[in-house]
Amino acid sequence: MIPEAIEIIVGKLVEENYLNETRFAQSFARGKFRIKKWGKERIVRELKFRKISPFNIKIALKEISSEDYFTTLSELAERFWEANSTKDKFMRKKKVIDALRYRGWELPLIFDVVADLESET
Repeated sequence: MIPEAIEIIVGKLVEENYLNETRFAQSFARGKFRIKKWGKERIVRELKFRKISPFNIKIALKEISSEDYFTTLSELAERFWEANSTKDKFMRKKKVIDALRYRGWELPLIFDVVADLESET
């Protein structure tokens, strides 16, 4: 397509609200959290990679309630803890922390949840 036509088409799509960065960011954050169980750090990293503005990233993160966030982290950590039956406590703890870090969860929260799991066993 010629550049003038692209500008007109994109302009019309934005005007009609078919292309909306805020709506995309909110939907992306909700979906990746609920379906893939990603933490906020990974969601932010992926949104920045897609060149979403910091303002829209903040709005997107508000889509995730703190109660759901902590519940999901606890369930995920417990699942990883049970799946890893290494006899060495240090290695088991490290593997769970690494798995949660990869998914973008914050270290202080991870340490709290893992400490709780460790104290239960």
